[in-house]
Amino acid sequence: MFGLGTQELLIILVLVMIIFGAGKLPQVGSALGKGLRNFKKGINDSEENIEEGEIEETTEQKKKEIKEEKESQDQQS
Repeated sequence: MFGLGTQELLIILVLVMIIFGAGKLPQVGSALGKGLRNFKKGINDSEENIEEGEIEETTEQKKKEIKEEKESQDQQS
């Protein structure tokens, strides 16, 4: 696992406990897990979108929406 031995993992765990405290460890672990899960999901979604060519279409749609919003704001001014 990343070339870390038991001693290195124990040192890291002790440092984390000192920084966050034992009571916050479950919250920190949960937040870290959710962050990694969302990151992986985002990467997989972007790869699927690139394969399907949806990103280019979405970008063009967003550009049109922004242009229309600017035009409507200019008309209101």
